[in-house]
Amino acid sequence: MPPASSRPKPPRYLTAEQARRTYDRIGRIQDLQAVYEHRAIAALLAHGDFEHARAVCELGHGTGALAERLLRDRLPAGARYCGIDLSPRMHELARRRLDAYPDRVELTLGNALPDLPYPDGSFDRFLAAYVLDLLSPEDIARTLEEAHRLLAPGGLLCLASLAAGTTGPARLLTRVWRALWSLRPALVGGCRPISLGDHLPPASWTIRHHETVTSFAVTSEVVVAAASGSPGH
Repeated sequence: MPPASSRPKPPRYLTAEQARRTYDRIGRIQDLQAVYEHRAIAALLAHGDFEHARAVCELGHGTGALAERLLRDRLPAGARYCGIDLSPRMHELARRRLDAYPDRVELTLGNALPDLPYPDGSFDRFLAAYVLDLLSPEDIARTLEEAHRLLAPGGLLCLASLAAGTTGPARLLTRVWRALWSLRPALVGGCRPISLGDHLPPASWTIRHHETVTSFAVTSEVVVAAASGSPGH
């Protein structure tokens, strides 16, 4: 067995408290990420069939920017939106942003992920944009189990995340990003490039749409999948 000093160090993921402090500090600056997220979010909105949704759960609602777009441009007038986030700062920003929809919005300040305080089958869309890439593989698996539990028959899982670069500049940025994350995850908001497909077992999920997009050398992965493989689905 190699000496402890020569063994690879295990990945360091942000704890819930570390993530809370990180995103409290980032605050409204998070909206600046739209410069590289916009193509992925556009694809998510185009393929998530939100126009026929009745109830949406968003994990990691952030500043409420995506929720506002859904409520303003995509969701039917009677559809409801529930968002949950760890950060009190993000919770307050989202509350202010969504004040125009008091009868349709429920925001929850979570204490821990990924246990979500909603009954089985409560939603027909489960949305997580640039959230799973913050979590450990174990928490990703638990979150997707929760998403499966919360989705009603016919419901859709709608995901976007950072992904490994597919062009020369994007591959270089991926290496730099991963190096920074390995050094100190908080430097990159705790997020790192992942492969969403690796976390979606075919027994539980049927992928309806899958694509990667690159903006400003940042590559993102978009997946829309239907829940399957359990009683009621």
